[in-house]
Amino acid sequence: MPGETDVRLQRRHHPPGSTDGPVSWRRRLLPWLRWGTVALLLALLALDLAFPPKLPQRRDSSTLVVSADGTPLRAFADADGVWRHPATPQSVSPLYLQALLQYEDRWFRWHPGINPLALLRAAGQWAGGGRIVSGGSTLTMQVARILERDAGPSTRTLPGKLVQMLRALQLEAHLSKDEILALYLERAPFGGTIEGVEAASWAYLGKPSARLSHAEAALLAVLPQAPSRLRPDRHPEPARRARDKVLERMVRLGAWSRAVADDARMEAVVARGLRPPMSAALLAQRLRAAHPTRSRIVSTIDANLQRTLEERVAAYFSGLPERTSAALLVIDNASLEARAYVGSLDLLDRSRLGHVDMVRAWRSPGSTLKPFLYGMALDDGLIHSESLLVDAPQSFGGYRPGNFDAAFNGPVGAATALRLSLNVPAVDLLDRVGPARFAARLDNAGIALRFPRGASPNLSLILGGTGARLEDLVGAHAALHRGGIAGRVRYTPDDPMIERRLLSPGAAWIVGEILQSNPRPGEGEGMFDATRRPRVSWKTGTSYGFRDAWAIGGTGSHTVGVWVGRPDGTPLPGQYGALTALPLLFEVVDSLPRARGDAVAPPMPPQVARQEVCWPLGTAADVQDGALCQRRFEAWILDGAIPPTFAERDARLWGAGLERFDVDAQTGLRLSADCARPHARRAMSVARWPALASPWLTAAVRRASRPPPLSPDCVDDGRDQAELRIEGLADGAALARPPGSRGDIRVSLRALGADGPVQWLLDGRWIATTRGSALQYGFAGSGRHRLTALADSGAWATVEFRILP
Repeated sequence: MPGETDVRLQRRHHPPGSTDGPVSWRRRLLPWLRWGTVALLLALLALDLAFPPKLPQRRDSSTLVVSADGTPLRAFADADGVWRHPATPQSVSPLYLQALLQYEDRWFRWHPGINPLALLRAAGQWAGGGRIVSGGSTLTMQVARILERDAGPSTRTLPGKLVQMLRALQLEAHLSKDEILALYLERAPFGGTIEGVEAASWAYLGKPSARLSHAEAALLAVLPQAPSRLRPDRHPEPARRARDKVLERMVRLGAWSRAVADDARMEAVVARGLRPPMSAALLAQRLRAAHPTRSRIVSTIDANLQRTLEERVAAYFSGLPERTSAALLVIDNASLEARAYVGSLDLLDRSRLGHVDMVRAWRSPGSTLKPFLYGMALDDGLIHSESLLVDAPQSFGGYRPGNFDAAFNGPVGAATALRLSLNVPAVDLLDRVGPARFAARLDNAGIALRFPRGASPNLSLILGGTGARLEDLVGAHAALHRGGIAGRVRYTPDDPMIERRLLSPGAAWIVGEILQSNPRPGEGEGMFDATRRPRVSWKTGTSYGFRDAWAIGGTGSHTVGVWVGRPDGTPLPGQYGALTALPLLFEVVDSLPRARGDAVAPPMPPQVARQEVCWPLGTAADVQDGALCQRRFEAWILDGAIPPTFAERDARLWGAGLERFDVDAQTGLRLSADCARPHARRAMSVARWPALASPWLTAAVRRASRPPPLSPDCVDDGRDQAELRIEGLADGAALARPPGSRGDIRVSLRALGADGPVQWLLDGRWIATTRGSALQYGFAGSGRHRLTALADSGAWATVEFRILP
């Protein structure tokens, strides 16, 4: 029987009592296999611990700063000068991943780091030819080679290949497939100092790796095989042939259709010079310093707007004097996010100190703080939009401010004073608001002011006697379009939203309306076309000595700030805000994206009303006697407050306001409390103008606001203004030069009747101050002129004369 034969054979080879049967051998080998496996694993673990894989450290890559849409703004090489941008399997184009895996390693997702079939093929080629023809490398092995680039034997030798294989196994044990793939995407060589597909895509193609075409994906997939030989910027034809080889492979493997490959093959390999991105360069440098551990920093910058404005700034200021620089900042009012940031005219221009970021440099703000002063005065109930202010030479505790053009305008409304940026009315307001309180309010709202060591806020700060930064000023001017709420400019989406109230909604609206109604230079009132250009609330500023020229303005959606000057602080004669910075401001504003509310006035807050007021009293017209209302204005009032015209500070002045007195019922002469004979009295009132405004008033207006003469039999009541007389030049005089003379006509002048300082004005412009001494002055040119002497008491005198040709 067959079964008996098998038993006999088994007994013949394994007699009873023998221990050499198959089961016994298995039992003997099993412990050895177990211990051998454990020993092998321990040995591998020991080797892994002794020779760990050289995984990248957290900050051994370059830094990339990108715009809001991911466009690179500026890249910073790593410590070795390598350009490498972050990339992940999720951030690159699926077409690139498809071409890479199909062409390089189809079995990447399944092998343990090495591909036995590919290795056998490579070994056969080596045995036949005596050298390695194709290495059989997997993507994991290529990553291992990249990480071991400067250590160990060459991977073109057998020992080097073995080390590479062991390292690949290590990587597979330590990392996931996506982590290994990410290392390749970030570190594969693409020629020169460019590593990684993202850096290569921007360097060679000028686009992110997420938006690659089939042809571009094939090109970048093959480029790391021979990065020096296939660089498209140097060798476009070899690069094209290698790309087409990948396209053909994709068709053969069924990954892409023949039609897709043929279309891709028609796409030219364009040679593109390698230029690292350099947009918003100083902001990128700033963000890199603020986030030193990040390899990719996302900013709020609009890449297209940034490039456009950089070109516009460079073209606009190409003709400026040497060592001149400029700065520009554009923010979104709603989010306070920066959309464009130009820190200097040219980063690489050493003569212009292009490396100095003027967006955050401390500079004199000139008159750019004035809108906030007028807004605070509105909130304090000190003024309405047409309050009567006096632009005339005045002394504020020894401080005598003048205007930019040295001219004075006499009586002006608050809105006009702000639009014209008059200095004396602004100092007058600051004196009443309080410099320390004003500075504290600004600081609380985010406008830090820098004063000289040991100095405290004083009246000069409103004219630029302090330090401020462009970014703070822009964040504060945005309050005029944000209901009075200022904020800190944000440069990344992660920056916190820091907002502080600067003005009430009503005050912000009134100030914004005043500045918006200011015509652009060269345009008169009523010339604004809302269909073509947005409404802009704008303000200029020029610091002392022409060191800083400013223009800051905003629409409903954006606020723009422009600075021009020399970073070293030296003067730039003839360059001031309205001439140098303002035209660029309007160019930028007109080129910004338009929002629905940019062309119409913002809705008026309920706290604001329109009210007719009268000068010189400054109060509502409907509560005044018609005879007292000499000039009428439509004013914006806040919270129903209609404050009267300021009283003069000096008690000796002939004060402004409503003045009541008695007059003789028959003669109309003014009566004092003590008269020699009895009179039939009746009450009378006049509305007096501020004394310092008198030289700018017409004779009729002066008569209407002057009390009638005092009756001869009454004791002086002190209501009559002291008189001043100019000696040395008669009214109506004609001055002629001596025959043959072409020089100035010099005249010695003296103001009689003043016991204090006297300000001398020629055609409304300040020319000198005297204190009891004569004024020696040379008159040039020809034509008619008006000379005025004005004392601090309000007394004044004027003469008109002409200079003959």
